[in-house]
Amino acid sequence: MLNIWADPGKPTGERVAALLAELTLEEKLAQLVGVWVGVSETDQEVAPAQHEFAEPLPPWDELTKPGLGQLTRVFGTGPVDPLVGAKVLAETQRKLVANTRFGIPAMAHEECLAGFTAWQATVFPIPLAWGASFDPVTVERMAREVGLVMRDVGVHQGLAPVLDVSRDPRWGRTEETIGEDPYLVGLVGAAYTKGLESSGIVATLKHFAGYSASRGGRNHAPVHMGPREFADVVLPPFEMALRLGGARSVMNSYAEIDGVPPASDSALLTDLLRDEWGFDGVVVADYFAVSFLETAHAIAGSPGEAAALALAAGIDVELPSVRCYGEPLAELVRSGQVDEALVDRAVVRVLTQKCELGLLDEGWSPESPAVLRDEPVDLDPPALRDLARTMAERSVVLLDNAADLLPLRDTGKLAVVGPCADDLLALMGCYAFPNHVGVQHPDVPLGVDMDTMLQAVRKEFPAAAVTTAKGCEVDGDDRSGIEDAVAVARDADVVLAVLGDRAGLFGRGTSGEGCDAEDLTLPGVQGALLEELLALDVPVVLVLLAGRPYALGSYSPAAVVQAFFPGEEGAGAVAGVLSGRVNPSGKLPVQVPRGSGGQPTTYLHPPLGGPGGVSSVDPSPAFPFGHGLSYTSFELSDFTAGEEFPSDGEVEVSCLVRNTGDRAGAEVVQLYLNDPVAGVTRPVRQLVGFARVDLEPGEAAEVSFRVHADRTSFTGRDGRRVVETGEIVFQVGCSSTDIRWKQSVRLTGETRVVGYDRVLVTPVSVTPRAEAR
Repeated sequence: MLNIWADPGKPTGERVAALLAELTLEEKLAQLVGVWVGVSETDQEVAPAQHEFAEPLPPWDELTKPGLGQLTRVFGTGPVDPLVGAKVLAETQRKLVANTRFGIPAMAHEECLAGFTAWQATVFPIPLAWGASFDPVTVERMAREVGLVMRDVGVHQGLAPVLDVSRDPRWGRTEETIGEDPYLVGLVGAAYTKGLESSGIVATLKHFAGYSASRGGRNHAPVHMGPREFADVVLPPFEMALRLGGARSVMNSYAEIDGVPPASDSALLTDLLRDEWGFDGVVVADYFAVSFLETAHAIAGSPGEAAALALAAGIDVELPSVRCYGEPLAELVRSGQVDEALVDRAVVRVLTQKCELGLLDEGWSPESPAVLRDEPVDLDPPALRDLARTMAERSVVLLDNAADLLPLRDTGKLAVVGPCADDLLALMGCYAFPNHVGVQHPDVPLGVDMDTMLQAVRKEFPAAAVTTAKGCEVDGDDRSGIEDAVAVARDADVVLAVLGDRAGLFGRGTSGEGCDAEDLTLPGVQGALLEELLALDVPVVLVLLAGRPYALGSYSPAAVVQAFFPGEEGAGAVAGVLSGRVNPSGKLPVQVPRGSGGQPTTYLHPPLGGPGGVSSVDPSPAFPFGHGLSYTSFELSDFTAGEEFPSDGEVEVSCLVRNTGDRAGAEVVQLYLNDPVAGVTRPVRQLVGFARVDLEPGEAAEVSFRVHADRTSFTGRDGRRVVETGEIVFQVGCSSTDIRWKQSVRLTGETRVVGYDRVLVTPVSVTPRAEAR
């Protein structure tokens, strides 16, 4: 007779309850842990304190006899052939099912921050580049295709997207953020979430919450922010990704918020996330976060105490391996110090998700589609490469072209110099497999076909005489190569100075997890190299391949091109911008500071956060949020907006955008809001809507935003989110400082309190205008 829990015809709740009733305490706890196979003490760390917790595992059959909740990074721990990895995963699942009483498979999770973090998989641009594209539609397509590749080899869960709002770009993980504006982060992050979930992969929102606002931009450093900033800046992207993207998993933040680590915060993980927002999925611990309650935060005295705190707060699954949720937690449950009902609560959530994925169904087979085909697996197919190219091209930002040098017309002699000019790894972020894991295996091929910037320039300008010199390393203080680079540059017609970052982990790079910066000067002696080049009587184009913005106010090159780690197709995208084959359309998702001490700040500052006579320091950026130039020109006109709208209604704001140049291009029309007088201080300007508009020469389109009053809401003095009546100023422009029009509108009626069910998005329509000239 078929067990109730294995019958797909029965309701999920009934199946899970029947299975839970059969499980022993040890079998329940086994569903709440992961196992990370293949990690050795000699490997370089790819997770914080990995070596500290890399204890030898018992024999597999003994370890998994009670069952297993998660398999950690079967593909992302070492370079494994995709088909071999899929077969290993299938065989591992088969043994797990055969070795346990109830034959419950494990969920397999992998990283997918810039594509599937696996050997031979497509390397996409980093999330900061997604933000620069202002293109949620393409981001959603990208995520779906990444998810389908992961599903094909047997993966169930992806640890992405990162929804942390950039607050201090000195933070090494700035490259993983989508930008410094919560609406941009939320809309693009929700698109990625929706795309991943539409492929059948469980999307995991991280890091919940506040991680990116650490003091000094230091990884794992304390966060001290008020509840209003937390509610209005940090939380909205998570709300959007849950409601609009349908995420089924959330991962906690490593931070501590005013002394309370999120992994132990029931007010965050249960009261807010579940009781107020209605989340019914699974909360997984960031790697070793449960143990950190003992070893890093010092709020637990033992692994068992750490487990008790995390479980009560709402952490359902300990990742990446079992340390606290195993025997230490079991002892506390047996002694009555921890209520077994808390264990049951987490187990029900885990089993419900496994049931929804079909893992509890009678006849479930461990063979993924790739294993069943038994043919070589292509993790970098043409469709994904095309998407990688599109994302890269749309994310490149032309910051400055004051000398009108670009696009390069008469190429002649080109000098391509700088430490990032002939380095493939300079094009990828720290969660791209070649940087994340591949650097530990120098004898293994890169796994994907790529060009360096030097190679791409030679292909893009076949008639040019291209010379090159490294000049210096990305970091360090060795200036011995600068003289050679200057000599090469002196004989050129144009110099391409390719500078930036090397992504890495825990100090092994200048950008990436654990690679924080003391200030925002260019790393190493790259600034000195650039100054020497600029002293020549030769025009210099600065090309930045980086994971964060750097201070550029003291340099005056002929042109500046910013690419945020643009991935495997990134060199061609940047070269295309240099030649004019690609018309740049990226916009800054983070502002570029003028001076190295001009941060931390973002464009979302109240009046006292801007320049003024009360301070000798001017925090104005060199290039503002939303800025990006094009090789064509755009005119905004015919602005309209209603004079007033009710506090529970909406108003339409519209304009006409016209391509007044001689080539096709895309403009990002940006709608900002200002609340001149409010109950608490408000940003002088905040993004409430945007539209990426592609236009042929002479074409025009009407862009209409429908702004609900809820979009004006903020957290008031009493901690409740309110729509406050009175004057609102709408601003339309092409960056946060390039404002083409302003209009005051009145919010009428009664002040309203709004909650999680408020309107989160500003719908926008783009309608071609027939009378375009």
